[in-house]
Amino acid sequence: MLTLHGFSSSNYYNIVKHCLLHKGVPFNEHLVYPGMPELLAVSPAGKVPALTTASGTTLSESSVLVEYIEDAYPDKPLLPEDPEQRAQVRQVMKMAELYLELPARRLLPAVLGNVPVSDAVKKEVRLTLDKGTASLGQLARFTPWVCGDELSLADIYLRYVLAIPKLVGPSQLQWDVLPAVPGLAEWDARMAAEAVSKQVDADQQANMKEFMAYVGKAMGGAKQEDN
Repeated sequence: MLTLHGFSSSNYYNIVKHCLLHKGVPFNEHLVYPGMPELLAVSPAGKVPALTTASGTTLSESSVLVEYIEDAYPDKPLLPEDPEQRAQVRQVMKMAELYLELPARRLLPAVLGNVPVSDAVKKEVRLTLDKGTASLGQLARFTPWVCGDELSLADIYLRYVLAIPKLVGPSQLQWDVLPAVPGLAEWDARMAAEAVSKQVDADQQANMKEFMAYVGKAMGGAKQEDN
C-alpha cells in the first residue's frame, strides 16, 4: 500500500491526498514535519509531501507524485487523453504554482509568525500575483471546471495553490484573489462542496493546532540562533 508522508496543514500535501482520495486509491498517512530526520529518509530535500510506493520506492515533489499516481492508477483519470488538452491542464498547474502560490508564500512569515515584511516585497509580490490572475483569467474556462466539463488535476492543483494567496492577501495586501478572476469565486465554492474537499479540509483543521505549535517552536529556535 502507498504511504503519503507529510502533514494535513500543507497545501502541497493536500494536492496529492486529494488525488488519491478522488481515485479511491488506498494509502496510509505518515505524519512528519520538515526538519525531522525521518522526512529526509524519503524526501532528499526534506520537503513535504513524499510518497512511498507499494514496491518501496520513495518519491517527492507534488507534481511528480500526482503524475505518478495518474500513471500507476489510471482509473478515474485526472488528465485528458488528448495531448494538447493534457498540456493545457499542466499549463494551468504550472502557472498557478509559479505566479500565485510561490509569490504569496513570501508573505507567510508575516501571517504565521508576525515577521515584518517590507513594502517593497509586498509590491513585488502583488505585481506577480496580478500576472498570475491575469494569466488564469485567460486560461480558465470554469465550464464548470477549470479546463472544461471534467474535473482535472488543474482543479485540484488550483484549489490548494489558492490557499496561500487567500490566506495572506487580505491582511498583507488588502486584496482578495477570488474577485480578481471572473468565475473563480463560483468555482472555488463548487470545489469546496465536493465530498473529497470536505474530507481534506476537516483533516487540515484537525492538524492545525499541532502544526502551529510546530511553527512556533521552529521560529523560536531560529530566533535563538540569530541572537
